[in-house]
Amino acid sequence: MGLLLLLLLFVVLTGPGLWFWGRSLAAGRWRHSTGWFAGTAVLLVVATGLTYLGGSLAGGSLDPEEACHADGQTYDRAYRRANFDEYTQWFPLHDRCHAGYDLVPAWVNPALVVLPVLAVACLAHAVRLAVLHRRTRTGTPGPS
Repeated sequence: MGLLLLLLLFVVLTGPGLWFWGRSLAAGRWRHSTGWFAGTAVLLVVATGLTYLGGSLAGGSLDPEEACHADGQTYDRAYRRANFDEYTQWFPLHDRCHAGYDLVPAWVNPALVVLPVLAVACLAHAVRLAVLHRRTRTGTPGPS
């Protein structure tokens, strides 16, 4: 019941924003819209946060041994003790059962690099578009 309530809250909070984002995308107005690129940057930052949260909660249990057994893997205590720093660091995310199996999905760490880079690129393009719109509106000549 809690997961359903959380999903409903997510849809209520993000639904209108995703609706307007999708409408601009479908209509082709996004190419020259400062707001669309700024909104996309915000969505990418939210996606980064959700990806980090999902990756850090990989395994679904506070007991790593239990999570490893639930995934059908053996749990190597000696490996975990020898590599303590690996699964307590902020990035890259790892939660290994043994040297050959990680509870964190393989796509999480690359996504944690790509999503913020795309967010910065969208924000930079939004600023560029805002400057161009302002120059066009005030009649200030641009660089030649």
